[in-house]
Amino acid sequence: MTESWIDRSENVWLELTGLPLDARPIEEFLSRPDAGAMVVFSGLVRNYSEGVDDVITLDYEAYVPLAAARLREIAKYAMASFDKVRAIAILHRLGPVALSEPSVLVGCSTGHRGAAFEAARYCIDTVKASVPIWKYETSKAKNGWSISAQPIEESVLPPKGKVN
Repeated sequence: MTESWIDRSENVWLELTGLPLDARPIEEFLSRPDAGAMVVFSGLVRNYSEGVDDVITLDYEAYVPLAAARLREIAKYAMASFDKVRAIAILHRLGPVALSEPSVLVGCSTGHRGAAFEAARYCIDTVKASVPIWKYETSKAKNGWSISAQPIEESVLPPKGKVN
């Protein structure tokens, strides 16, 4: 059974789950009367990756204690660093994920659209760089750990865009 984890407060929703992801509850969570913008990014499983043209499914594994700590760091930094962030959601699948299904959802609501795009971009880029989540690819030709993996960064990276 896939281990899961959730940390949800009034303005931060972080989750690692074996259940399918749906953007609609994320949008409802992010919707605020004082937010003028919301960006929700959905990372989908595609049928190819580096060196593999016939991917059938991905199976995600995480070192949950460290992944949870990193997700908390990312959310805390984004809330403090981007202009008028109202809420953040970062959800990642664990276990098998079929083609065209979302493996990750990241959303941010802010006072204005520029900050929403910047905060969401920071969150997804930093999740990919610093959260210990790995994917095992199943394809028609071969099975194995993805070769597109990058070394895990030791700490949360600073955002590349405009910050508060």
